[in-house]
Formats: sequence, structure tokens, C-alpha cells
Amino acid sequence: MADTPAIRTEALVKRYGRGGTTALTGLDLTVAPGEVFGFLGPNGAGKSTTIRILMDLIRPTSGTVRVLGADPRSAPEIRARIGYLAGEFVANGRQTGRELLTYLADLRGGVPAQQIERLASAWDLDLTKRIGSLSKGNRQKIGVIQAFMHRPPLLILDEPTSGLDPFLQQQFVALVREAAGNGQTVFMSSHVMGEVQQTCDRVGIIRAGSLVTIEHIDDLRKRALRKVEVHFDSDAPTLSAAGVSDVTVDGKVLRCKLSGDADALVKELARHHVVDLISEEPELEELFFTYYRHQEA
Repeated sequence: MADTPAIRTEALVKRYGRGGTTALTGLDLTVAPGEVFGFLGPNGAGKSTTIRILMDLIRPTSGTVRVLGADPRSAPEIRARIGYLAGEFVANGRQTGRELLTYLADLRGGVPAQQIERLASAWDLDLTKRIGSLSKGNRQKIGVIQAFMHRPPLLILDEPTSGLDPFLQQQFVALVREAAGNGQTVFMSSHVMGEVQQTCDRVGIIRAGSLVTIEHIDDLRKRALRKVEVHFDSDAPTLSAAGVSDVTVDGKVLRCKLSGDADALVKELARHHVVDLISEEPELEELFFTYYRHQEA
């Protein structure tokens, strides 16, 4: 059914051993069909545990899980309808890239050879080389290709651009956008803020096994603190614009942080002769701290 969530968890708990670490503490999460959903949080927050449960690689302590409308524990056949990329892609090093991708294609009901070749060409990947001889970045390319090549209705990706250079990260963004355009659902954890902003419809931020917030990406962008550096032709003025904080002045250079709309800051700067203006995207860690402080307050 079109309105059936691609992913739904209710009261999901995962404890490792008796008296061991509690990785998830009642996770409630819903991802709509055709949505690109970013799953964010620092290391140890519970992202990979959630993904492994969705893939039935580990079992929850309690709670319910539905993936493409089915319980992954009792419906292993849904795996053929999922494109999965683990945080660290591991494969038989003695195989060539083509041998592995052809084998996986057969398991998934067949993928046209030209589709594999198209993706390999776009990612500048030599499929004749043995996987064991490849760099981490090239092994990750194989991982990305095997997840996307059969055009599954659901993609579950754990830190998919780990080991990729900035150019390939942009190619990954294009691949996700293409998948979204085809109506596929993408659920991915990521540590790259630009990647999240360019691809995701909504994001969930997790801390210590529970969701801190779920935000639409436009709202996330408005809340995020950006670093701004302004160079003037004379001594920097004092600013009082809305949303500006942590102002420091060093001669002709002013540095500050900006949250929300930049309109007030731009209008105030327009009164002066600005030589240069640099605005940096916020780091995810700063965004996490912003939400964590708000939660604790």
C-alpha cells in the first residue's frame, strides 16, 4: 500500500547482555515512502544499532519493527527489496569487483550488466581489479554501487560516503537525488552536513538511544548556527542584529555566529563598506550540542 510507512519502529529497545549497554531506549520512528530521511547523531548514539535491527542483523530486546510493511525477522524475502550499505563495506578480497557485483545481482533477481557498467563508469571504478587490492575509497565505491544497482524501493545506508573524497561525495548526492526522483525511499546516517542538506527531506537526531528531535531540513537549516566572518575597509563596527552571537572583533575583521534568517545582519552590514564576507556551514557536532542543550534545559 502506498501509505504504508517504509520504516516504522515503536518502543524499540536494545540492550547488549544482562546489565550491559542499553543502545536504544524506546525508539519511535516513522519514515514515509519516497522520503529521504537523515539519521544523525555522534558515535555511540544508536544509529548503527538501529540500522542493524532494520536489516535483522541483530534482534531487538523489545519493541516492534516494520520494514516495507513487514517484520524483517519473519519476512527475510524483503532483503531483496532493500539496498544496504554497512558502515564498513567488507567483501571477499579475492574476487574482482565485477565478480562480486554480478553475484549480488543474481541474488537480487538479476540486474542488467549495462546498469552495473554505467555506475562503475560514473564512479571511475575498474571492475577487473581484485577487491583486496583496492583502496578504502574504491572498496566503498563498490559498496555504493551494490546498494543502488537494483533500484530497490528502500535504501538503508550507514555512513555511505565514508572514505570518499569531496568530488565523489557530490556524485553520491546526485545518486540519492536520482533515487528520490524514482520514488525510492532513502534512510541514511551521515556525518557530512552538506550531504544532509542537499539530499534529505527530514532528519532525526538521536542521542543515547532516543530521538531528540525530528525536523524538516528547511527548519534544521534555520536553526543551525553558521560561522560568519566579515572584512571591512576600516575598523569593524559593533553589531546588534537579531540572531547574531559570539561577536569578536580583530581590527577590520569581525567574526560571529548567526542563527535563523540572515536578513537583519545583511541590512546592518549594508551601512558599512564590506570588503569580504565568508559564511561557513555549521558542523554537525555543533548542531547536536545545540539540540542537546535545548533538551536538557
